[in-house]
Amino acid sequence: MNATTKPSNAPEKQVAAQFIDRNGKAIAALNDSIFYFGELGMQEFETSRLMCDLLEEGGFTVERGIAGFPTGFCATFGSGGPVVAIHTEYDANPDNSQKAGVVEPACIVEGAPGHCEGHNVNGAVLVTAALAAQRAMSEFGLQGTLKVFGAPAEEQLVSRPYFVRDGWFDDVDVAIAPHIGAEFGVGYGLIQSALISAVFTFHGESAHAGVAPWKGRDALDAVVLMDAGMAQYREHMTKTMSAQRVITRGGDQPNVVPRIASIWWYFRDTSAEGATKLFERAKKIAEGAALMSDTTCEVEVLSAVWPVRGNQTLAELIQHEYEAVGAPAWTPEEDALARALQEKARVKVEGLRSTVHRMTGPAVQKPAANDAGDVSWKAPMAKVYYPANIPNINYHHWAAGVALATPIAHKGAAAGAKVVANAVLECFINPAVVEEAKRTFARETEGVQFRSMLPADQKPPVSLNADTMARYRDAMRPHYISEKPRFE
Repeated sequence: MNATTKPSNAPEKQVAAQFIDRNGKAIAALNDSIFYFGELGMQEFETSRLMCDLLEEGGFTVERGIAGFPTGFCATFGSGGPVVAIHTEYDANPDNSQKAGVVEPACIVEGAPGHCEGHNVNGAVLVTAALAAQRAMSEFGLQGTLKVFGAPAEEQLVSRPYFVRDGWFDDVDVAIAPHIGAEFGVGYGLIQSALISAVFTFHGESAHAGVAPWKGRDALDAVVLMDAGMAQYREHMTKTMSAQRVITRGGDQPNVVPRIASIWWYFRDTSAEGATKLFERAKKIAEGAALMSDTTCEVEVLSAVWPVRGNQTLAELIQHEYEAVGAPAWTPEEDALARALQEKARVKVEGLRSTVHRMTGPAVQKPAANDAGDVSWKAPMAKVYYPANIPNINYHHWAAGVALATPIAHKGAAAGAKVVANAVLECFINPAVVEEAKRTFARETEGVQFRSMLPADQKPPVSLNADTMARYRDAMRPHYISEKPRFE
């Protein structure tokens, strides 16, 4: 960053830091509330309600249910430019209920969903950073608009492409997306991959499988044939492509030829163009499967996301704030928990990390995707990783849930919130940072024409995960914490 855009140690940031420091109890209560809600994507009703209530109590105007998402929201404070957006997710994963602080598989509710990555901490960081920044904006009369977006169903890569397609980011100048990690980390360039999520539903005709199977047209046969066709095609995919699937409907009982069967696919590549190419090939394979089984096929695109990219100017700003805030001071007990879990999970035993690494160059693109990708092509964006989980532990596994309602997560959330609040405030204190981010963004995206990959008439899959949450919510409810977060 040049002298004009070099971040400051402004008193506004001290106000935000003091707000966060004196609200440690509220941060922990918010973090743990979301953890024990354990709500799957599109069903985050308790989580969304709590977050929106806290933002309203803190002076934000909240629009709930945006872009057709019952658990999505946009909270706004201030007026005029620049417009700075913070956005993140707060959904859990299926069948990953895990007791916090227990270094072995231990369900809170057997078979229930749970947080096993740390999106509960994301929610705490989002709200805390927004409230801290709002407090400083009010006290110092800072000009500008802060928008806070709640993004449902990130694990299904759903909401933010709809937000972008429907215009919710049209007036945003810069965006910041906090996400849990094992340490502070930020990058620029391509960070994550593109993905298309689609369900292929085959329609046939039922028959008695034992008496007259020749009268049936087996939709499950079509699903199996498509799966086999994709398996054969894997040899011919480029090295950056991959595809994963689950059979979501395979029939009801063996003696009835399935009339309807469905398979849900994720198609990944490093670029939107590559993911689209793989999806188009999959549709041809599905057509072949339908021909072979004398069935028909319909395809529903649930979501389609561009790769996440980071803006260099904002990445440099975040790096500065990392160094200003510093890593959390872990206790021997917290480090011991991390080491015990690492040993149990049979990964490198190193405990918790206490250093802030320097950003040395462009990011190495990961095969994982995140639905913030579309935002990062609409406006300059930084993805902010903060230390609130245990190093070397894989997400979407019971072990990744162990730390998420412990002081490790609470301290990491506070540190992450300080970095995000500082970056937001810097954009208001020094608008030259925003202009520089927009300039470098234009250079970084030169020659790329962003357009949503979502079908124009596609509606959000609002019933996603409804049956699963209905099955487990009553059993999960007794584990909710009774203390409501109260920010002062």
